[in-house]
Amino acid sequence: MLASHRRNKHQFLLISIFICLFIYLAAQCDRNSVWDLGAANPATSNPSNTLQQLPNNLELVIASTTSENISWFHEYLSDITTNIYVTDDPKAVPRIPVNKGHETMPYFTYIIDHYDNLPNITIFLHSQRFQWHNDNQDFDGLQMLQNIRLSYIQEIGYANLRCAWAVGCPAEIRPAADEKTTWEGDMMAKYIFAQAWRELFPDRQAPEIVGASCCGQFAVTRDSIRRHPKQDYERWRQWLINTSLDDRTSGTVLEYLWHIIFGKDAVDCPSAAQCYCNLYGLCDLDCTSEGDCPDRYQLPPYSTLPQGWPLVGWDGNPRDFSGPL
Repeated sequence: MLASHRRNKHQFLLISIFICLFIYLAAQCDRNSVWDLGAANPATSNPSNTLQQLPNNLELVIASTTSENISWFHEYLSDITTNIYVTDDPKAVPRIPVNKGHETMPYFTYIIDHYDNLPNITIFLHSQRFQWHNDNQDFDGLQMLQNIRLSYIQEIGYANLRCAWAVGCPAEIRPAADEKTTWEGDMMAKYIFAQAWRELFPDRQAPEIVGASCCGQFAVTRDSIRRHPKQDYERWRQWLINTSLDDRTSGTVLEYLWHIIFGKDAVDCPSAAQCYCNLYGLCDLDCTSEGDCPDRYQLPPYSTLPQGWPLVGWDGNPRDFSGPL
């Protein structure tokens, strides 16, 4: 009788251990597979309730100015370590050496200052929640972030957060050819790109074609950042400080170099359908061409969204928007 009791107790203990181990492994698998800030329908979910599912080893780097509203980071993303660089406030902390190059200066500064203690994944962003750079039907940065699959970032090392090809893909810059062309239009960076390349990468031949979706928002792993020593980032930031190129042009040059710095081909233009599926888990979109899925993103008629967006549209009439505000 005593032996039977001990045997039953032993079996119960083994079963309990097995159940606990199964629950632990299932939780770890779910934790590491997808960063889902919302649910399948983020517009009807409460993002703040799901942030606890995030891995701790993730940080955001935000390039902002004093005139931009950054409250949405505090309201919806307060559980994530967020590094906000206010570029036009010399007293702001964390500090940048000089306000130049748009988001590039904060990005380089963060990498340099955190190089020895980088998180597993860093997401580099602009500060405004609603802006035409955001790859979302409402140009909503929050809903864009809600769908990011961290497992995919971890797998490939670097991903531009913009899948649509409008502006940048498939061939934005032809360094050698553009250098010999008379500067026309708005994109000065393409005409001086070859010279900038020689100064930034003196030991490397410039690629024939450079293509990547704009606009300086991306996710990258620690290992991809550390493909280069810290001294390289310090040298590149010093180039940005010293160059005679203006703020916008110098920033645009680097905008078309991030993917190359982090190990991608000079032309990094996956099909929009593939990008949306892999990066955001949106795999059933109606895409009309290799670079265009209109239901997800359409290039707006103006770079500044209308007053009252997202509740007021381009025609001044009310528009449907069910996301949190």
